Amino acid sequence: MKQKPRIHYTECQKAQMWERWKQGDSLQMIAQMFDRNHSSVERILAETGGIRPAPRCRSRLALTLAEREEISRSIVAGQSIRSVAARLGRAPSTVSREIGRNGGQAMYRANQADQHAWDRARRPKPCKLAENRMLANMVAAKLQLQWSPEQIAGWLKHLFADYGEYQVSHETIYRSLYVQARGALKKELLEHLRRTRIMRRSRHHTQKTDNHGRITDAVSISERPATAEDRAVPGHWEGDLLFGSHNSQIATLVERQTRYVMLVKVAGKDTETVVNALIDNARRLPHELYKSLTWDRGKEMAGHKRFTLATDIQVYFCDPQNPWQRGSNENTNGLLRQYFPKGMDLSAYSQDSLDEVARRLNERPRKTLHFQTPAQQFERCVAMTD
Repeated sequence: MKQKPRIHYTECQKAQMWERWKQGDSLQMIAQMFDRNHSSVERILAETGGIRPAPRCRSRLALTLAEREEISRSIVAGQSIRSVAARLGRAPSTVSREIGRNGGQAMYRANQADQHAWDRARRPKPCKLAENRMLANMVAAKLQLQWSPEQIAGWLKHLFADYGEYQVSHETIYRSLYVQARGALKKELLEHLRRTRIMRRSRHHTQKTDNHGRITDAVSISERPATAEDRAVPGHWEGDLLFGSHNSQIATLVERQTRYVMLVKVAGKDTETVVNALIDNARRLPHELYKSLTWDRGKEMAGHKRFTLATDIQVYFCDPQNPWQRGSNENTNGLLRQYFPKGMDLSAYSQDSLDEVARRLNERPRKTLHFQTPAQQFERCVAMTD
């Protein structure tokens, strides 16, 4: 079988790829620009884990192509090294080494010498995590606990406020994971990230939106109290169903001010089953800490009036196809996919197991809470109600 010729892209084309990748375009969309298959684009981007390599530039002290051409002409004219060095304003030893490392006077060619110098100049900056193995081990340990790189970076900054050598940015952690040539963190740790893809995606990558059925007598999110909107007081929650295989699901609830998470086992997605489970869960908290619930337009909350009647908790609904209006819950559902990957049967989890996952999530430091944990914030609220 004849092997297909390898596809080569120019530096200009690669720059276009990276720009479109940064904008959030898919591999297929980028490949269409060059009338190619997406696999040829993926090969280029995957070399550095979807992270654009830093642009290269020459040292201001390095010989230029024009200077090398002058050296080449001087050799042909039979001029001495000292005379050409004086003309270039360089040390004779610089010119001598340049000729010697590129084949001597008989073999010296300006273009080849310039390319060889460019190739030899590839000296990657040492990675901080590769140089500090204790720091790398601490980062790896937290990754295994499903902490995000940003949470780890914030935790280290607080823990080692006076020791810069034990602080590292979240970007360095991501690069150490996705660019294996750095040799700092093992590739296996990628599976502990929230998104277990092999390449890092742009934050502008297109997101899917929900499109559920209609709810009768739904109270719009626009009528939600201002104290809920600005997170001024605790007690306002956002909720949704997280789906698994075999028609399984769990209810996820997030308190807006503290980002505290509760997970509720539900046996089915019909409105009676879901509402009954939410009513039982709501009775676990004092009313001061459960004043409202914001949901999307899923039919599982068609019985919202019965929930409000049983709990005295008002339910508000997002506008159609606007799940971002429950941003805290959407983000939390993304975090939960680390524990409940798509395609997993969620019915196998007991309520105790769900409580344990919620505990682990609530004990993670959060940037939006100044790297305090949701558990710490929520416990303060509970103490204030006693």
